[in-house]
Amino acid sequence: MQRVQTRLLEFQFAPSTDTWLAVLRVGLGLQVTLYCFSLRNDWTYLLSGTARRLAEALLSLETHFVPRLGWLTSLAAQFDVREENVLFMAWVCLFAAGCALLIGFASRVAAIAAWLLHLCAAKSGGFVSYGIDNFMTIGLFYLMWSPFPDRYSFDWQLRGARPKHPELLGFWRRVLQLHLCAIYFFSGLTKCLGSGWWNGSSVWRALIRPPFNIIDPEILVRWKYLFPVAGIFICLLEIGYAFFIWDRQTRKIWLVCICAMHVGIGVTMGMYLFAFIMIVLNVAAFGPGLSRMERHTTRLQPQKAVS
Repeated sequence: MQRVQTRLLEFQFAPSTDTWLAVLRVGLGLQVTLYCFSLRNDWTYLLSGTARRLAEALLSLETHFVPRLGWLTSLAAQFDVREENVLFMAWVCLFAAGCALLIGFASRVAAIAAWLLHLCAAKSGGFVSYGIDNFMTIGLFYLMWSPFPDRYSFDWQLRGARPKHPELLGFWRRVLQLHLCAIYFFSGLTKCLGSGWWNGSSVWRALIRPPFNIIDPEILVRWKYLFPVAGIFICLLEIGYAFFIWDRQTRKIWLVCICAMHVGIGVTMGMYLFAFIMIVLNVAAFGPGLSRMERHTTRLQPQKAVS
C-alpha cells in the first residue's frame, strides 16, 4: 500500500519546468484579448436588457452563487451608474486582464480577474455562449491557481519575482492533463454511441448548419464519401487520446493529430477562437517535454517532498 501511495504521489507531483505555464499564460492572454476584440461592437448588445436578465433568471433556478454581470449592474444602479457603462467597464477590464496575461504583468491578479469577468459574461450571456466559453473558463481556472510567475514573464524578468511553491508546477500540469483526457475520452465515447459519426451524417450536419456553413455545398457533396472516414477517425482519435497521449512514442502523433483536428474545425466551420483555445490547452498540457532539451532540464530539477 505504501508503494502504491508513493507511486501516486510521484505521478501527481512529477517534476516539471514552467514552460507549460508560460504557454498557457501567453495562449490564454491572446485568447482573452481576441475574444474581447471580436465582441467589441456587440458586447453591450448581447449582455444587456431582457436577454441577460432572462439568462440570469434561469441560472438562479439552478444556483444563486454563480457570478454574473447582474451583480455588478445592480450594485452600480445604487450609485446611478447606467448599465451600459458598467458593461463597457467590464469589457475594458477583461481586455486589460488579457493584455496583462500576455506580457506576464501581475499574472495572478490578471488571471483571477480574467476568470471572474469571463465567467460572469459567459453565464449572463448563456443564450449566446458555447464550447469556447467553457474551455476558456477551464483554462483560466487552472491558470489562476498555478505557481506564478514563469521565467518568461514581465514579473520574473523585470520585477524579479519568483514563485513561492515551484513544486506545484507538476501538480497543476498533471491535473490539466487528466482533465483533458477525461474530456476527450467521454466526448469520443458519446460520439461512438450513435450512428451519426459512423456513417458521416454528423459531420455533414455540422458543416451545413448556419452559421458554420462556410464551405460551398457543392464541394461538400463532391467529398461526401470522406465523411464516414472523418467521423470514425475523430471517434478513435478522441477515445485513444486518454491512452496514447501518455507514451512518448505516440504522444507526438496524437498531439499533432488532435491539433490538426481543431485546425480543421476552425477552418471549415469558422470557429477560429474555439480551435485556438483547444490547441493552447493541448500544447500547454502535453507539448513541453517532447524535446530532448526540455526532458533534460526536467530531470535536473529536484523534486521536493510533499507532506
